[in-house]
Amino acid sequence: MLKRLIPALLVAFWLLPADSGRSAEPLRRPIHISIAGADVLVERLSPCKQKACRSVLILSGSKGVAAPTYDDIGRSFAAVGLQAYLVHYLSADDLDAIAKAGSAQARKAFYARRLQSWIAAVQGAAEFLERQGPDHGKVGLLGISLGAEVASRVAADRYSSAALVLVDGSSPEKDRTGSGPFPPLLLIWGSADKTFPLVIARDLQQRTVKAGGTAALDVYAGGEHDFFLKSGTRNAIAARKSAADFLMSHLHE
Repeated sequence: MLKRLIPALLVAFWLLPADSGRSAEPLRRPIHISIAGADVLVERLSPCKQKACRSVLILSGSKGVAAPTYDDIGRSFAAVGLQAYLVHYLSADDLDAIAKAGSAQARKAFYARRLQSWIAAVQGAAEFLERQGPDHGKVGLLGISLGAEVASRVAADRYSSAALVLVDGSSPEKDRTGSGPFPPLLLIWGSADKTFPLVIARDLQQRTVKAGGTAALDVYAGGEHDFFLKSGTRNAIAARKSAADFLMSHLHE
């Protein structure tokens, strides 16, 4: 009996966390930034513990940032030297209004009314993190679905990020108000996306290159609109690695 018990105890011992005597560091750490008199919440995801971590702002889709899949993204980015932050550009009232919108047309009208406020929030967060980061370098932007539209408008109109990743989301407007160059762009798209069909990504890639920019397009076979958020799936794992590699290559230039 004792011989059987000892191996079991050893297994249990090795399964214990190394710091079981201390409380684990929270996955998300809140940062409150005042932008034009308004409080914008930014959450730092899993801490990057490498010597020179670069910052990446993640902008969620229209359902907000509550899903634990964003924590998974933060962990995978931290492992390769990226410090990910979630920007709560959508307020609780925004999320409620989007959920209660009766049609796609109503949602689009609401987005149009709120877009400039969202852009200002993201720009302010990016500039704040610039000042905190190593060498005051520019941060990367990763936008998903609605967040891709906001990220692209921020990059095109008001803030030149070091790198931009758009996931299954709307393209930048054709008429830019900014004077700086558009940042290096990676488009990550599911081939089966019905919300933003693949033709949108191909058009954006062509327009960006025609305007003198650089744009790469990664297409994931069978990927639907939310494939990037489905942690553990082959497409999501590959797409997140591609995004991290792209951001690392440009943020460390």
